[in-house]
Amino acid sequence: MAKRAGKRPFQEKIIDDAFVLKRPRRGARLREEVWQTADGKVTKYNPAYINHLVCPVDNGRVLGYDNSHDGHHRHFMGNVEPVDFTDYLSLAKRFQEEVRELWRREEWEATR
Repeated sequence: MAKRAGKRPFQEKIIDDAFVLKRPRRGARLREEVWQTADGKVTKYNPAYINHLVCPVDNGRVLGYDNSHDGHHRHFMGNVEPVDFTDYLSLAKRFQEEVRELWRREEWEATR
């Protein structure tokens, strides 16, 4: 029997979460999507902080990471830059830390 060319390993979406934020970021969203193979390897990911009031470009994506095209990269306020990727857990931790820092800045600027 002939083997199918370019056959990809089975992958399953294991995380598909979206949270609408309340005050002081009413309407902003945190989104996370993760796919992995049967052996647990993360093949695709997309965590994002979306707030159209802070970032009117890139579909409102203030901060996000993904590997959907051209390798692993980071989106920030409409700019895209490549990132080093070791594993998804490290990347998710980095994303969470950056979001917390952005929120601290937003709160500080709101009090000025």
